[in-house]
Amino acid sequence: MTGRRPDGYHTLDSLVVFAGIADRLTAVPAPDLSLEIDGPCAAGLSPGEDNLVCRAARGLAKEVGCAARAALRLTKNLPQAAGLGGGSADAAATLRLLGRLWGLDKPDALAALLAVTLGADVPVCVAGRPARMRGIGEILGPAPALPPFGLCLINPGTPVPTAPVFAARRGPFSPAACLPQGWADAASLAVDLGRLGNDLEAPAISLCPAIPPVLAALTGQPHCLLARVSGSGATCFGLFPDPASAAEAASALTRPGWWCWGGGPAAQTCVSSSKLPGSKFPGSSPA
Repeated sequence: MTGRRPDGYHTLDSLVVFAGIADRLTAVPAPDLSLEIDGPCAAGLSPGEDNLVCRAARGLAKEVGCAARAALRLTKNLPQAAGLGGGSADAAATLRLLGRLWGLDKPDALAALLAVTLGADVPVCVAGRPARMRGIGEILGPAPALPPFGLCLINPGTPVPTAPVFAARRGPFSPAACLPQGWADAASLAVDLGRLGNDLEAPAISLCPAIPPVLAALTGQPHCLLARVSGSGATCFGLFPDPASAAEAASALTRPGWWCWGGGPAAQTCVSSSKLPGSKFPGSSPA
């Protein structure tokens, strides 16, 4: 984080890329708006009015003056309150998907307009491409050229809401990161990101003692180049030379109660960081 505005919002400097794990959202025409939720990480997630998917759908309908009519189904593959931006990506997918389903004029522009009202990570998830994210999430620029690399994501099964982590943060803010135009390989990417930090890592650890064992487990893998807390936690990520070595690490690190995934970058899945390289490696819902 680079600062805090008078209205209380924190300003960010984030590198946003895409990872090959995602929730999935589908929609079909219906007389009213409804949401069903299934999937391995659906337990306890309410389909009610406060769900970000429902908020996105009703916000879009209000903006264009149409009735909110669709039967939505969300398959939740990403853990909740995990520092992965899954809810934000689901909201972004809702805007894109319903814009097409309802036959709206310029649906992508509408989605971009509404995204910032739904959350800091939603605009970059609507854009759906690697980006440098600044401001409170609304300022998007091109990302440096990214090399091939692999990711291993591990969540210890402990939800960590974002607001308490921000509230627990102490100390000065960080300067904006100085990044090259691109990286030749995963090793050089890890070296540059290793010189930076995630301003939310320390407060996340203070609130969630399950995080350090995950970081230690990732660091102990033979091909791990860098291990950090993802966003506000509790998910941690490991950066690997290639998707195969990341997948091997995820298989080796499977524990009771842990959510593990390993692979590489892929379209339609969002990754961001609160302060490079304390990256959130979130997934979006393909629309």
